Amino acid sequence: MAQLRIALAQVNPTVGDLDGNADLIVEWTRRAAEAGAHVVVFPEMMLTGYPVEDLALRQSFVDASRRALGRTARRLADEGLGHLPVVTGYLDRTDAPVRAGQPLPSSYNAVAWLHEGGVLTRSAKHHLPNYGVFDEYRYFARGDRLPVVRLHGVDVATVICEDLWQDGGPVGVTRAARAGLLLVVNASPYERSKDDVRLDLCARRAREAGCCLAYVNMVGGQDELVFDGDSVIVGADGGLLARAPQFAEHLLVTDLDLPEADPSVGAGSRPVDAGDGTTITVERRILSGTPLPAYEAAPPECAEPLDDLGEVYAALVLGTRDYVRKNGFRSVILGLSGGIDSALVATIAADAIGADNVHVVLLPSRYSSEHSVSDAEELVKRQGLNSRIVPIRGMVDAFEAELDLHGLAAENLQARIRANVWMGLSNESGHLVLTGGNKSELATGYSTLYGDSAGGFGPIKDVTKTMVWELARWRNTRVGQGSPFWRALDAEPIPEEIILKEPSAELRPGQRDIDSLPPYDILDPLLVDYVEHDLGRDALVAAGHDPELVERVIRLVDLAEYKRRQYPPGPKITPKNFGRDRRLPITNRWREPSGQ
Repeated sequence: MAQLRIALAQVNPTVGDLDGNADLIVEWTRRAAEAGAHVVVFPEMMLTGYPVEDLALRQSFVDASRRALGRTARRLADEGLGHLPVVTGYLDRTDAPVRAGQPLPSSYNAVAWLHEGGVLTRSAKHHLPNYGVFDEYRYFARGDRLPVVRLHGVDVATVICEDLWQDGGPVGVTRAARAGLLLVVNASPYERSKDDVRLDLCARRAREAGCCLAYVNMVGGQDELVFDGDSVIVGADGGLLARAPQFAEHLLVTDLDLPEADPSVGAGSRPVDAGDGTTITVERRILSGTPLPAYEAAPPECAEPLDDLGEVYAALVLGTRDYVRKNGFRSVILGLSGGIDSALVATIAADAIGADNVHVVLLPSRYSSEHSVSDAEELVKRQGLNSRIVPIRGMVDAFEAELDLHGLAAENLQARIRANVWMGLSNESGHLVLTGGNKSELATGYSTLYGDSAGGFGPIKDVTKTMVWELARWRNTRVGQGSPFWRALDAEPIPEEIILKEPSAELRPGQRDIDSLPPYDILDPLLVDYVEHDLGRDALVAAGHDPELVERVIRLVDLAEYKRRQYPPGPKITPKNFGRDRRLPITNRWREPSGQ
């Protein structure tokens, strides 16, 4: 057996910031060198950030990525780090034939080994995901090579993200290449319980490849996507050897005992049947064929995963923090109604960027209850937020003096006046406006277009109403406990009165959500089945939902598509969010057939 100390750099790049991302590569390579690592591995598309979307179609951006890769290799050598092999993702170009309908030029989702000031190997992603939030068939050509680099007597293969998820391809060839270690570079977005799925997948692929597998994942927020890190190393038997924390930048350094490569197998290339109808060329390079002298291995690190609600809350905080930070904002503003949704959004914002940078506006109307104002003021006091009260009754009266509005139109006027207030304050002070709509409201259209839906980012956009309550209660249990995702407070951040209060938009006397919608504990499971699982009318009824309610909810969801298209982005936490995941036409006469 041969020893190898591997460093997985679980870091947070920014899309398009080639220089800043290169700085991260150098900084974390230095940390890996100081830790005595023999190789350091960065995530998929590390140099460009991920996903780059249509930037991949710009020749100028592809060329800039290639130049940045070369500059980074030379810089590492200039700063005394050239001896340490660096594996990193980047965007490359291809001269391969273009698929019909694909814009020119084609590019590669690529990975390179950097060493001694140059690029040792280049290869590209073989399996291109084209489902859910992924559109890689639109942008990339398929790779057909598996690099195998002999490092200190160990043959190390490298693949990219989706290559792990699909059968065949380079992962399937790894066993035939007799690799002792498989590196998998990833930008795998978070969704609930995906960490367990990933770990099981890594274990299965390690057993199939017959070697140890090291999986490094990106961390950070990018528009509606959140990358959760949770990098892992598993043995050839699938057993967990090391694990990085979730949602935080981290260098996972692990000593591995790996099979020594056959010295009779030298450098060169050979084609191998990939088992998916394609041929993969194994390209073997010799960097250092002699194993290292034996050394004392450090104990492996194995971070404890967060509980279910903890990881959801961390994803919301990180997604909000990075959207604010990466888009150049320093502060946020939102309307604080005294209800549960705005209370949770304010808490997430304060945990994400600090209470000093969170501004809330209380906007009472003639229909606002006294306790709504007092509950909001109590939350402000507990969390130390910046607040102001702007009564809107006079503004509403001024509109009504000029416009004869009734019923829903009059109710929506109040919501739109509130939006004008916080948008005006946003323009005046440069705050990012946060919206408070949850997934249940977005699904059913229970919001006012250009009113409560107006803003720049929706932290709970993918959170059902029932989970809003669960997260509020969960956050309150963290009194006195601090982490990168929540502050250590002396009191429960969200007053119990807000959690227990019956939800209401307070746009007319005695209004309650239940007047317009079914109880949320009945509505939300139905929405999950229709929106996330794509069940039709008959399948929903077969799943146990009330037939009359099914038809009512389907109609509400289908008619609200035009509203959702105009809603700001927010962190994705479920298998299917309203955004990149779910793409339905606005103009659409299809209606689920009735059972009658």
